[in-house]
Formats: sequence, structure tokens, C-alpha cells
Amino acid sequence: MGVFSFIKEAGEKLFGGKEAVAATPTAASTPASDGPTQAERNAKAAQAIATYIGAQNLGLSAVEVDYDGLQGLVTVQGQAPSQAAKEKVTLCCGNVANVQAVDNQMTVAAPEPEAQYHDVVRGDTLSAIAKKFYGDANKYPKIFEANQPMLSHPDKIYPGQKLRIPPL
Repeated sequence: MGVFSFIKEAGEKLFGGKEAVAATPTAASTPASDGPTQAERNAKAAQAIATYIGAQNLGLSAVEVDYDGLQGLVTVQGQAPSQAAKEKVTLCCGNVANVQAVDNQMTVAAPEPEAQYHDVVRGDTLSAIAKKFYGDANKYPKIFEANQPMLSHPDKIYPGQKLRIPPL
């Protein structure tokens, strides 16, 4: 699957405020006084991402998440029941603020063809994206379903978000 790039500033704020700032490269260059070490901040962020993945109920097992705040890189390992679940894990990890890349090393019980991806830009709608990829705007529910449970409503997409576009 390889390493996927994401927009660092876009996404869920799982480890917000001071933790998010503390895990960035600029914060790492300033000496820490009595605060947590970089490794502790990375571990806390990795745990927040793992909890978020678990909340999606994707049927995964043996999930391990590692976060490198200096690079904005999430590495995830484990077993996924399907290619779709594996791809949703990539989106769960990548659509988080301060994550720039995801290295998804999960194995899949039943391999299938990989989906395409689309980076949402200002003015995008699921209908417009469906028209672009499928030639039919009315196929937007296919994209919505492919990105659930991360998407709660077809109208709730935002610029910088990466969406999974499954084959028809």
C-alpha cells in the first residue's frame, strides 16, 4: 500500500492544544523544562490515534500504532478483515491534525483491489466527486458508505480531508 501523504493542518484534533503543538518539529527544537519528553508525547498521540481507530469498529485485531511527531508519521500494524477496513485505517490515521503521512503495514485476510483516493478541496461535494470518478453524481452514496464511520453525514466533508473512492 505504501506511505500516504496527508495535509498536516487538516483533520480531527485527537491530541489537541498543547499536546499537538508539543509533538511538532518546532517544539522539539526548544529544550523541554519539566514537561513530557518527545517519546512520551509521541506515545500519548499514538494511543489517541489507536483509540480513535478502535472506536470505528472495523473488526481489526492486534493493532499497533506508532507516531513520530517530528516527521508527522503514523505507522500502523495489525490484521484487517478486508481491504476496505485496511484503507479506512489509513484514513483514520491520516485525517488527524498534525499527521502528514501514514505507513499502513496491516495485513489483510482477504485481499481485494485497492481503492483510489481524493483530497477534498474547497467547494467539493460527494456528488461532484462521484461525477468525477464514476461519471454519475448519483453514485455519491457509494463514496459516503466507503468512508463510514469516519463520515457521519454526506454533507460533512472538509478541505484537506482524504476520501476513499472504491471501485464500482
